[in-house]
Amino acid sequence: MNSYLERVLEETKAKNQCEPEFLQAVEEVLETLSPVVYAHPEYEKLALLERLVEPERIISFRVPWVNDKGETKVNRGYRVQFSGAIGPYKGGLRFHPSVNQSIMKFLAFEQVFKNSLTGLPIGGGKGGSDFDPKGKSDTEIMNFCQSFMTELCKHIGQDTDVPAGDIGVGAREIGYLFGQYRRIKNVYEAGVLTGKSIEYGGSLARPEATGYGLMYFMREMLKANSKNLKSKTIIISGSGNVAIYACEKAQAYGAKVVAMSDSNGCIYDPSGIKLDTIKEIKEINRGRIKEYLDKYPSAQYMENKAGETPAVYTIKADIALPCATQNDINLETAKLLVENGVWAIGEGANMPCTNEAIKYMLEKGILVAPAKAANAGGVAVSALEMSQNSMRYSWTFEEVDKKLDNIMINIFKACQNAASDYNYGTNYVAGANIAGFRKVAKAMRAQGII
Repeated sequence: MNSYLERVLEETKAKNQCEPEFLQAVEEVLETLSPVVYAHPEYEKLALLERLVEPERIISFRVPWVNDKGETKVNRGYRVQFSGAIGPYKGGLRFHPSVNQSIMKFLAFEQVFKNSLTGLPIGGGKGGSDFDPKGKSDTEIMNFCQSFMTELCKHIGQDTDVPAGDIGVGAREIGYLFGQYRRIKNVYEAGVLTGKSIEYGGSLARPEATGYGLMYFMREMLKANSKNLKSKTIIISGSGNVAIYACEKAQAYGAKVVAMSDSNGCIYDPSGIKLDTIKEIKEINRGRIKEYLDKYPSAQYMENKAGETPAVYTIKADIALPCATQNDINLETAKLLVENGVWAIGEGANMPCTNEAIKYMLEKGILVAPAKAANAGGVAVSALEMSQNSMRYSWTFEEVDKKLDNIMINIFKACQNAASDYNYGTNYVAGANIAGFRKVAKAMRAQGII
């Protein structure tokens, strides 16, 4: 690693010792930037990297709310506005008990490069709360969302910061958040949130965007390496929005998806996952994936065991799509995947593989579609939703889907070209980092020391 990069990384580690996820994300990016920084010695004088790894703003706040028993509960809310160099801050809100400042900062840092790769004018941010929506009534969800937005509304706006959904924040939560924003601000500012329902300014194809975008990127990556998806066996970790629509598009391309999972375990159906049943369980009934056996008893349910490799990754396949959460695949799991014949990985979740796992898979010649490029379809269509809100006009599903497809093609080309420019071969992880960084770095230089 370049000496300047080494110094920045060590300083970042010293300043953020209790934030492992954030440090992991920073290290993964900086390790690939040596040739770029070597070609631009002026970056050190401008302290460009020091500014790049320091958020422009971190907002932390109390969120009091009342449950159905009349008890007052208190959670912590966050919004990390990491970089506004190329547009208003843009990134989702996550409601999950694991949320802390480290996770918010890692997600916002990743979002900077992801949003840069889309080619659209959006900066990077992320937010959320350690609130757990599971098991809560609609009234409790509404009470929490209204309290959360009462503070968040002071820091966002369609030209300032535009949140969206993420884990635990779907159309229901976005609706409550938007309603409270409109109530407080007394203005119909449709572009302040994305992921809205169609009835009040949402975009067609937004629910499908991240999963579809992942498969568009995979299609391009495989095509560039003389491979394709037809008749390939795929395992998918997760059964949420990203996993469901990645499965749908993979099946449309002729692949056979044989396994999907949730936090408890996975379903293995050698004849191919019946997606309509998964959608009914997860999108309508909000149930557990084990219920798949009620309709297809010939399928196999494999339970996750604490401290062991998630069951879904023990199944032999050609391609693995981690679409659940961060650090789902560690070095041990990566070795098992290679042993079981996996030759391509598509990161549908944010940072689903540890740095050690990524390095091992690249060394073994595995094609890796990195999250900041491969799962950028969601934020890309969110930006298209902002465009439609600004125009007060809606595109058809087919129009949005076509734009998404073109964006993902361009993202892959950007990763491929950047990897080629700096002799990284088929290391699209490095290509994504470099391609995303170059645009942000140019914008930061142009705007002075801020």
